[in-house]
Order: sequence, then structure tokens, then C-alpha cells
Amino acid sequence: MNMPTIIGTLALICVVFLAVRYIVKEKKRGNKCIGCPYAGACEKHTTDHGCGS
Repeated sequence: MNMPTIIGTLALICVVFLAVRYIVKEKKRGNKCIGCPYAGACEKHTTDHGCGS
């Protein structure tokens, strides 16, 4: 393996790790709609703001 391949692989692993860590963190906070600005106030995905509809 050459150096650019190793660097690219490490960068990809880092991005995937950070994404998974963010999702786990948000789920622990109780957000059902991750990325939705109303995620903290979403009641079982039935509100009319479009989150989870």
C-alpha cells in the first residue's frame, strides 16, 4: 500500500467514526429525528413541522 491510500483510508475511518459517535450521542439525548431543528420537541413523529412525517 502506498502513502495516499493509507491517508485516504484513515480519513475515511475517522469520518465514519465521528458520524457514528454523533448519532449515538444524539440518540442518548432522546432525539428521534437527528438533524431536525425540532428534534427535542418532536412528540412521536406526529407534529406538523415535517420531522418524521
